[in-house]
Amino acid sequence: MHIIVALFITGIIIGAIYLVAGKQIEENISLINMVAIEAGEAPEEREIKLETSANNKKELDVYPSYGSQYATIQIPKIDVDLPVYLGDTIEILKKGVGHYSASYFPGEGGSIVYMGHNSAKVFRRFSELQIGNEIFVKTSYGDFKYKIYDMQIIDESEGDEKIPIQHDEEKLMVYTCYPFINIGYTSKRFVVYANLEQ
Repeated sequence: MHIIVALFITGIIIGAIYLVAGKQIEENISLINMVAIEAGEAPEEREIKLETSANNKKELDVYPSYGSQYATIQIPKIDVDLPVYLGDTIEILKKGVGHYSASYFPGEGGSIVYMGHNSAKVFRRFSELQIGNEIFVKTSYGDFKYKIYDMQIIDESEGDEKIPIQHDEEKLMVYTCYPFINIGYTSKRFVVYANLEQ
């Protein structure tokens, strides 16, 4: 009898949730289905080109698919040579460096945000970097050189303020968890800021 009552109450709760948020749930499921790739199905990648738009801004003619590698990042000072993937999920960061998808791409003239783990294979040696060191991003549509002008330790809650998306100047911001020897969650980030070198 208790099981029947529990099932009845659960049904009422689920029905109420669906009545209140049903449309939003359906829209979210529809959106997920639009971007999802079925297992074993590889997206067809087109050649990416950097073009000048009608409003005289540079932008990619086609963007990489989410989760795909589109570049490599090289930081000679600390022997970094890693793949860059569009996105910042845990699975992506296990493979290399993630590109925050709401930021610009190299060459587009705005803020680019990359992140990676503080592991020995990724950004553990960030403490060795100095102002003036170079960062190279190599893509299929061009190679870009950036020069470090600042480094900061920030709290993760300061992300919007300290890692801002700017639209009028190309800056590369790369961050990792801090302290570097920490394993697991930490609320601090070490951010490297670099300007595009012309």
